[in-house]
Amino acid sequence: MRRREPLFTRREFAGSLAAAGTLAAAAPARKRILILGGTGFLGPATVEVARARGHELTLFNRGKTRPGLFPDIEKLHGDRDPAKDEGLKALDGRHWDAVIDNSGYFPRHVAASAKLLAPNVKHYVFISSLSVYADNSVEGQDETAKVATIPDPTVEQITEQTYGALKALCEQAAEAAMPGRVTVVRPGYIVGPDDPSGRFTYWPVRIDRGGEVLAPGAPSDPVQFIDVRDLGAWLVSLVETGTRGAFNAVGPEKPLAWGDLLLACQNAASNQSTLAWVPGEWIATQGEEIFPIWAPYQGRTRGFHRWKNTRALKAGLRFRPHDATVRDTLAWYKTQREGERTKLAGPAPEKEAALLAAWRRSREAGR
Repeated sequence: MRRREPLFTRREFAGSLAAAGTLAAAAPARKRILILGGTGFLGPATVEVARARGHELTLFNRGKTRPGLFPDIEKLHGDRDPAKDEGLKALDGRHWDAVIDNSGYFPRHVAASAKLLAPNVKHYVFISSLSVYADNSVEGQDETAKVATIPDPTVEQITEQTYGALKALCEQAAEAAMPGRVTVVRPGYIVGPDDPSGRFTYWPVRIDRGGEVLAPGAPSDPVQFIDVRDLGAWLVSLVETGTRGAFNAVGPEKPLAWGDLLLACQNAASNQSTLAWVPGEWIATQGEEIFPIWAPYQGRTRGFHRWKNTRALKAGLRFRPHDATVRDTLAWYKTQREGERTKLAGPAPEKEAALLAAWRRSREAGR
């Protein structure tokens, strides 16, 4: 059995209490915050922090995703598309200190909301993505890296080819409507409890099942992500401080090795497992994106998990330990009812076993 390390040392725990006391003593001014979305994944994580800090919240959405959440918070219903039904009419003439837009995917929609709110809102926080960048082959890039473009900027269909470029255009639309008043936040993988994508969750759940686990790549491969709770808390802090600019919201604070993340999954698991490492070069030959989160540390994805986060750290972004995210994600997954659990990304057990067998055959044939 691997020894489970304590989450905090006594000194670290005492320090965290002292920091909490300092923050409590310097409570920020109450803000009126509009969240475009608010009931999906990042939305609730943001709402919980903002509400705990005493801010006044309004949620704007279609009322279709978990409409029963937050019965004590004002909800306005409409559509991001101003041409659909009532569109953004519910926002017209209302005043807020800041808006957090975590549901903008098409520049026409973002332009409409930002233009409408510009006369009555001081600060627009737009949740973008690391996918805006044109080149993932270079390590150590920062927010000045070139963003992706698209031949037809009016297209409104999300695909692997259009997603990043459309997000970049959304950033530009917000800035055009509210120059100098926009904060652009570019997360990588957003992970943790309540994640509907099943991507990060695949790893603690798969390793908890035990047995032989196909681990793609090498233990030293880099990996980056951000816990949704850390991101939500930071978004509220950005509103409180009025911070502007563009930021890569990706962690951990210091480089994390893929093998260390999977070890954390093993430490959190109820069953014993062994990792069968399969080279990334071979995985890449399989012609499909089989394993979530991990990316080959070579070629066009060599820099995929190596983005700089220096600017965000200076702006106050903080991260909980990665093993805490692993444990909490696994615990959350197990609280879901059988048959209603989040669908996991990644290969089914039969597919994983077939890949391992194929890898071993190819290795034997190469001897």
